[in-house]
Amino acid sequence: MEENSKKAQRTLLNQGEEDELEVFGYRDQNVRKALCLVASVLSCGGLLLVFYWRPQWRVWANCVPCPLQEADTVLLRTTDEFQRYMRKKVFCLYLSTLKFPVSKKWKESLVADHHSVINQALLKPELKLRCIQVQKIRYVWNNLEKQFQKVGLLEDSNSCFDIHQTFGLGLTSEEQEVRRLVCGPNTIEVEIQPIWRLLVKQVLNPFYVFQAFTLTLWLSQGYVEYSVAIIILSVISIFLSVYDLRQQSLKLHNLVEDHNKVQVTIIVKDKGLEELESRLLVPGDVLILPGKFSLPCDAVLIDGHCVVNEGMLTGESIPVTKTPLPQMENTTPWKCHSLEDYRKHVLFCGTEVIQVKPSGQGPVRAVVLQTGYNTAKGDLVRSILYPRPLNFKLYSDAFKFMVFLACLGVVGFFYALGVYTYHGIPSKDTVAMALILLTVTVPPVLPAALTIGIVYAQKRLKKEKIFCISPQRINMCGQINLVCFDKTGTLTEDGLDLWGTVPTANNCFQEAHSFALGQALPWGPLCAAMASCHSLVLIDGTIQGDPLDLTMFEGTAWKMEDCNIDSCKFGMSNSNIIKPGPKASKSPTEAITTLRQFPFSSSLQRMSVIAQLAGEDHFHVYMKGAPEMVASFCRSETVPKNFPQELRNYTVQGFRVIAFAHKALNVGNLSEVEHLAREKVESELTFLGLLIMENRLKKETKSVLKELSEACIRTVMITGDNLETAITVAKNSEMIPQGSQVIIVEANEPEECVPASVTWQLVENQETGPGKKETCINTGNSSIPGGERGSCYHFAVSGKSYQVIFQHFNSLLPKILVNGTVFARMSPGQKSSLIEEFQKLNYYVGMCGDGANDCGALKVAHAGISLSEQEASVASPFTSKTANIECVPHLIREGRAALVSSFGVFKYLTMYGIIQFIGTSLLYWQLQLFGNYQYLMQDVAITLMVCLTMSSTHAYPKLAPYRPAGQLLSPPLLLSVFLNSCFSCIVQICAFLYVKQQPWYCEVYQYSECFLANQSNFSTNVSLERNWTGNATLIPGSILSFESTTLWPITTINCITVAFIFSKGKPFRKPIYTNYIFSFLLLAALGLTIFILFSDFEVIYHGMEFIPTITSWRVLILVVASTQFCVAFFVEDAILQNRELWLLIKKEFGFCSKSQYRTWQKKLAEDSTWPPTNRTDYSELGIS
Repeated sequence: MEENSKKAQRTLLNQGEEDELEVFGYRDQNVRKALCLVASVLSCGGLLLVFYWRPQWRVWANCVPCPLQEADTVLLRTTDEFQRYMRKKVFCLYLSTLKFPVSKKWKESLVADHHSVINQALLKPELKLRCIQVQKIRYVWNNLEKQFQKVGLLEDSNSCFDIHQTFGLGLTSEEQEVRRLVCGPNTIEVEIQPIWRLLVKQVLNPFYVFQAFTLTLWLSQGYVEYSVAIIILSVISIFLSVYDLRQQSLKLHNLVEDHNKVQVTIIVKDKGLEELESRLLVPGDVLILPGKFSLPCDAVLIDGHCVVNEGMLTGESIPVTKTPLPQMENTTPWKCHSLEDYRKHVLFCGTEVIQVKPSGQGPVRAVVLQTGYNTAKGDLVRSILYPRPLNFKLYSDAFKFMVFLACLGVVGFFYALGVYTYHGIPSKDTVAMALILLTVTVPPVLPAALTIGIVYAQKRLKKEKIFCISPQRINMCGQINLVCFDKTGTLTEDGLDLWGTVPTANNCFQEAHSFALGQALPWGPLCAAMASCHSLVLIDGTIQGDPLDLTMFEGTAWKMEDCNIDSCKFGMSNSNIIKPGPKASKSPTEAITTLRQFPFSSSLQRMSVIAQLAGEDHFHVYMKGAPEMVASFCRSETVPKNFPQELRNYTVQGFRVIAFAHKALNVGNLSEVEHLAREKVESELTFLGLLIMENRLKKETKSVLKELSEACIRTVMITGDNLETAITVAKNSEMIPQGSQVIIVEANEPEECVPASVTWQLVENQETGPGKKETCINTGNSSIPGGERGSCYHFAVSGKSYQVIFQHFNSLLPKILVNGTVFARMSPGQKSSLIEEFQKLNYYVGMCGDGANDCGALKVAHAGISLSEQEASVASPFTSKTANIECVPHLIREGRAALVSSFGVFKYLTMYGIIQFIGTSLLYWQLQLFGNYQYLMQDVAITLMVCLTMSSTHAYPKLAPYRPAGQLLSPPLLLSVFLNSCFSCIVQICAFLYVKQQPWYCEVYQYSECFLANQSNFSTNVSLERNWTGNATLIPGSILSFESTTLWPITTINCITVAFIFSKGKPFRKPIYTNYIFSFLLLAALGLTIFILFSDFEVIYHGMEFIPTITSWRVLILVVASTQFCVAFFVEDAILQNRELWLLIKKEFGFCSKSQYRTWQKKLAEDSTWPPTNRTDYSELGIS
């Protein structure tokens, strides 16, 4: 019973998707709400602040758990490692508010679509629906499924028949009204956040609240100057953050604003055409596509063809032809109706329709699939509004460090309470002094100091034409140890050059035709296929389309013409008409008409067309695509027996190879052509031959990959191209070093009697030297060990094999990934999946692509770098205006410098807090305190200036062969802070005790009259008389003493020296002296401190509240401070920063990396049977 109750209270939202959430049901309880209100008043709003930071506490305090169907409040929790909470109120939509009377119809289905969740969500007899709104998406409570489900889209369970039959004629006015109420407006509205709201959000940050408390306390104690400086800095920081957020909000608002103002024409059932604003569109509406048109929603094409520019989604401004959804009388969901990629029927929101081709049965029509934030553009905008949180050790470690410092402050608080209470100081003064010590350990400048390094790095990246929309990821770039590259347009040039064709005849390859000779391509089926089988379109007299198609078409020397009335004799008046150009070889046909197109997709790896040659009554099918794929659709007797060898002959040379096939189509008329299924068209083909194209490496590729290899950063290729071609490009670019061996991993799906299998094939013709018998596993492009070590192994895997391994050999996947270098024929989804698998092995993954088909991978990677300036790059954290991979080492260098700077600043501020804490605690022992100007000198002249300039040191130009530490809680860093704290503690305690042993020492606050008589040469009387009474009563806040005069120069010089020690340059940053401002400020601060220490000016002693001491004592102070610096510098540089020493310690004590990929590398290196070569393994063997 209890289990059923828990199940009713909890469900999953978006199950199995990236944005999966747990939903818990709660109901408000008045007694609890009243108690929380009283507690909020008594705590002066403190409880409300806590509830603001922790929404789950607010729900738990105000509500009681209940089944979700009764809940008026829901608590949502992400299912990722972050477990973030959100609180949402349940609201109701009442159909009684509609213009027409629904009450008479409620016994029937509310909407015609029987798959719709709207029918299942309606509560009767109230005629209401219960809803929640989460991250711009509306969900309604499904009474049958007992869960919240999205509205604002057509259900995927609709078949092709359902879409044509249910929605083909449009919706009724009544159903439109119902859907508008339930689904909401078709708008992507990005609210321009009011400045006051942004300010409140910034100010209510927990650290700023603590800072406000600290500054209020300091101001009440008269510490005005530094408090004002911090207030000014915080105000500037807050306003800059608010300005930045406001600008982002404005840019995003302007990006989507036009989307909401489109005028559209729809078909209303039984009424005909109707014009309305796009915000009134609902799923199921039939949209008329007039011509050039910006799509305000996602829609599925049901009649006619159109050409769209999908640059907003893919990053490539290449026209894409969309085909209508076929009418098939079955119940299969429309996205799965065949092997065809369903995206080829879908028009995505935000894309531009640039040409429409009616079918002859009326205008081009499309059914609205998704509206508002459910659309492709809405999803892109949501990914910016609600970015995926960063899982980076630095930030979680920083929080732990802050907690430690706060705990240290709490210890100081109770220490101060004890000391002051023991001496009988009034409670008010005791609490004030204890609170001051509490706030000393956590420097208020910390948040500004930690972000300043990122700001500097961002500016330097901007100079390199690398733009960043997620600055927090810059630090993460410092940890990257694996970079994935797309091939075409990233490693190689965008365009392809024609090399030649290899036609077939009589089941044999013929002599290759070379384009280099300048001769026209001879007429034949292969020429006809090259002229007609493409997705090119003629727009305003210019041929546009995929660069590969364009290069291929230009090689035929044929031309494309606008359709006209005379064209009708060749086929349909809206088809592509292709005619021989003046330089084309003589052909028996005067034109080719493309009647129907089955577009190319990455997952299918092919495209085909149905064409008609002028003067012929029958039709022809032409196919082009990946050679292996095309050959699989051909009759085996037409494929040359030496096809694999011939294909490999070209691919191993790095050529891009495309195959063509053909068949005559025996159908009666054009209407039959329009309704043919793709599976029937693409069968029993005749193999025509190969087109060979050259894809050259970009000139920067080789040097960049070499630089990354020398830095022990692993490089991997993920491409949609042929496996052999990818291997050759990897070798030519030296991603696979010379002498390395390549093993192709080929996996096959299980068949009737045969289980899934994996074949390991060693690529032949490998260079091997004499006596090289041992095997060296590839561990990330590291240099090949010398001596008798063997060459490294690199696995090459196709997308098909990757999918089989993922499903049937999952335990084998990590072994392949730690050695995998080439992943070819990968679909966009497989690219994203591969990067996630690398991340599971604890790699920090960078992804560099040109935007086309890489958007998902760019978002998933720790650092996605887009080389495209299209709108799709908005989703990528980094965008490079320079379209080559030189941006990758730039980004890693700056990431390393920013990370090291963040660590240095953090260590410095930690030490600064501890140094001040020790000194202040010692003075508290005798109820004393440093003077305001003494604190001011340390806080403003040193710490503030150091924090503002320490991180401006530029990145070191050469990438080191190892990464900086990625954790604050690492042994070297903890030891650094601990040992420096010990040095400071020892020196300060010794100085505090030793000064008391001096013959000239006296306790000034107890013997003020005696002291004044003996120090008449300095006019300190005014200060002393103001602070002390003649009867030597103990008063808190005492300043003037030999202890403070001794401790202040020691602590100040200590602050300066730790700033120098923690500003290490090489190997991740340039030397400290190249940071001119920082170096000057350090020297100036040191000079000023020494000047104050040795000066005998009355005004300085009066202002700084010092007591004059003998010169030898001052010299001793300087010697002690210098000695401390030397010891600290030696320990930091020679021991703590000595990488060889730490590696030796790890080796001696057997410490191993906890990273999964390191563990696997070690296991595989010890496995004598790995890597397997020239064998086949089956899934039933239970490979692990």
